[in-house]
Amino acid sequence: MTDQTDYMGKSLIQHGTYNDRIYLMDWGGDDPEYIAESLLELARLKQYTKVFVRIPEKGVRAFIDRGFQTEAVIPDLYAGNEKGYFLGYFLADRRKKAKREDHLNKVLRTALDKSVKPVPASLKKGLTLRMAEKKDLPELATVYQAVFPEYPFPIGDPDFLKESMDSGHNRYFIVHNGEKIIAASSAEMFRDHAFVEMTDFATLPDYRGRSLARHLLKEMETFCSKEGFITAYTIARAVSFGMNITFSRLGYEYGGTLINNTRIGKGIESMNVWFKRIDV
Repeated sequence: MTDQTDYMGKSLIQHGTYNDRIYLMDWGGDDPEYIAESLLELARLKQYTKVFVRIPEKGVRAFIDRGFQTEAVIPDLYAGNEKGYFLGYFLADRRKKAKREDHLNKVLRTALDKSVKPVPASLKKGLTLRMAEKKDLPELATVYQAVFPEYPFPIGDPDFLKESMDSGHNRYFIVHNGEKIIAASSAEMFRDHAFVEMTDFATLPDYRGRSLARHLLKEMETFCSKEGFITAYTIARAVSFGMNITFSRLGYEYGGTLINNTRIGKGIESMNVWFKRIDV
């Protein structure tokens, strides 16, 4: 089960009962007042409990005027010179309050306290890291199925992976041990705006604790920087010590927390936004 993607004017949205929300994934330049009103109208019609928006600074006012709250901000997200805002509108009181708030605060404090630490020079013997090819996608899908019983997008479907790769929107990276894929990640690229989301990190349980996510992240940064991207960001599970520490140690800055935002793991969770300029 997953949510559907549609266009609202020129803007791409995802919506459905799986995440119980509407997500403005890519604002297409439509009149912000029209988009804000249309999103709220659809949310009330479908009885969703959250509307989540990522939008450049020039479009923010129309949303704030209608009751959207700023949850995270990334300086210079759009083309390296305009702030990006992550806004939330809550249509149910239960969606407004983060679950396990004390734990989330502990995770964030721990991550922020970690000093920047270089990635080890090389992977351990017998491991290789490379960009995924189409022949890898069926196995890659099984890795995602094994790691994520629930996920906001259907990355456990090899056809979805192929479609996202063929579109040029995503590049997948994998760590292989000579027999199978043991870890993976994805760079979701927004070329028109020169930013990239570092996402879909997964490591099989038997291979955790080996800094594989850090190696994958560093490899994606190198690739995306060469491709001309300026800013990288991630939306990481706020409950996860490992992923938040990974980004903090690689020099990412904390941008804010998206409350009860994404279905992942075993339910709808809050997510932390981390960002970094990679054009230097």
